[in-house]
Parts: sequence; C-alpha cells; structure tokens
Amino acid sequence: MLTCAALVVLLALVTCSVAIGEVPLAPDAALKGLLGLGDAADVLIVQQFRAPRMVAAVIAGAGLAVAGALLQRMFRNPLASPDVMGVTGGASFGAVAMLAAGASQALIPLAALGGGLLAAVLLGVFGWRSGVSATRLVLVGLAVQAGLTAAVNFMVVRFPTELAGSALQWTTGSVYGRTWTEVWAAGAAVVVALAAAFLLHRKLAVLDLGDDSAGALGVNTDAARLQVLVTAVALASLAAALTGPVAFVALAVPHMVRFLAGPPTAGTLALTGLAGAVLLLASDLVAQYLLPVSGLPVGVVTATLGAPWLLVLMIRQSSSVNRSVR
Repeated sequence: MLTCAALVVLLALVTCSVAIGEVPLAPDAALKGLLGLGDAADVLIVQQFRAPRMVAAVIAGAGLAVAGALLQRMFRNPLASPDVMGVTGGASFGAVAMLAAGASQALIPLAALGGGLLAAVLLGVFGWRSGVSATRLVLVGLAVQAGLTAAVNFMVVRFPTELAGSALQWTTGSVYGRTWTEVWAAGAAVVVALAAAFLLHRKLAVLDLGDDSAGALGVNTDAARLQVLVTAVALASLAAALTGPVAFVALAVPHMVRFLAGPPTAGTLALTGLAGAVLLLASDLVAQYLLPVSGLPVGVVTATLGAPWLLVLMIRQSSSVNRSVR
C-alpha cells in the first residue's frame, strides 16, 4: 500500500516537473511530450530542458536514500549516512577536480566515484581502531566531510570565472542544467548499483543476526560488510555526480520508512528508494516555484530540513550512550 502511494505521488511530481515552467503546459501535453508525442515544441521543451532535471532528481534521490539505508543498517547507527560520513564530500571533490582538469562531462561520474572511494579510504584509515566503532566513524566522517568540502570551496574560488558557475553545484547541491549525457552516464551506473543493493539484502539480513550466527551460516562477515560498504559508497558517489552534495535525503528517508513500514525488508528497501526520489524531486519543485528567492539550488531546501533533523538524532544518540554508561 505504501509503495503504491509513493508511486502515485512520484507520478504526480513528475507530471508537475515537466508541465510547470516559464512556458506552462497542460499535464496531458507534458506527458505526451515526455514520451516524444504531440506538438514538436512541447516535445522540445519537455525532453531537452525539463526531463533531464527531473530524471536526475529521481535517480539521485533514490540512490542517496538507499545508500543511507545500507549504511545505517550495517553500522546500526542512525547517524550513518553518506553526507555525514564524508562520502558525498569526496564525490564532490573528485567531480570538481575533474572539472578543473577540463575533462569531459561524461567522465564526471567516474571522478565522483573515485572521490567517494577516497573518502571511504580516509574514513577507514582514521576511523578504524581495533575494529569498527560506529560513533568513531561518524565523528571521523564529519571531519573528512568538512575537509573535503573546504578543498572543493578552494578549487571553486581558484576557478576561472567561466568555470566557477558550473562548479557551484558541488558546494550546495543542484540539479539545474543537467544534460542527457550526464543523466545517462551517472543514471545507468546508479541503476546497476541499486540492483547490487537489492542482491545484498539477504547478506544484510544474515548480518543482522550477529557475527557469530552469520559465521555459523557460512557468511564471511568482513567480505559481506565490504560489499555493502562499496555498494553504498558507489550509490552515494554516483548520485552526487548528478546533484552535488545534497544533504538530508540519505540521513532522514530511511528513518521515515522504518517508522512507517517497520523492520527492513526487500520491500522497504524499494520503498526507501521511491521515498528518496519523491523527497528530492519535491524539494527541487519547492526551490524552483514556491520560495520567494528564485534560482536557489535544491541543496538549500534539503539542508534546511536536514539541520534540525541531524541535531535531534545527535541528541538522541548522545542520550542513549549516556544511559548505557550509567
């Protein structure tokens, strides 16, 4: 039921995103244009200007949300998410470095993936002390995220004027100006990573039983965790290649789905992806049409929602730690 409701909401948002704009279109004409039917002018407006932005938001939102769900489940920590643990900062660093080198836009997803993996390596080097401590990883991740964000800001400032605008999304997160080249390159890779995430669901279910039980069932726990971590990093990095470091989606959506749908299953993982797509696409529509300031990137909307959410989670996490110490 919840999955069907999410699909209906997503379809409504998709219709709004291709119909609303400087040249408003009727919903049926917009959907026909999305399919390449109807008036040639409508097809041009929808397919060349509105659809790439919409598809980028849908794919990136789904990828970020599923990545957050994987990390939170693996580390059993509600604060574990790509934007908190430095992965999106690393993806932004890789993408901006590629832009600074003057490389093709088609290589941006690969550079973002490399940057996300770099962040994961830094996280492991500085956060691993005789095993994985979730609290330590979150704190180190915040430091890695801050450092890589500072490096991105430095490169943006040092860019020539004509490149600074194209790199601006990597400081706030935006789907403005997405092209089909970028969408196909990163989007196809996100779809593959999403498929890998669903294939790993059974291993995650076994890991939920604990290391001893998982080992007794024949699962190599270290290898399984590495597979989940690489999949989550790939999802977040490739999503960031489309949008930049969009906050809140990966952190909050898994919590919302758990609250509404209960314990994690393959179905709730699919619902998480749909909810992430709905949230990011809705936030982009709010940024475009409902705020008094025009031209705001979607990352401003999601960060405004995410800051108080992160504060509440950190307070709850601190309270639970204090109670366990007592």
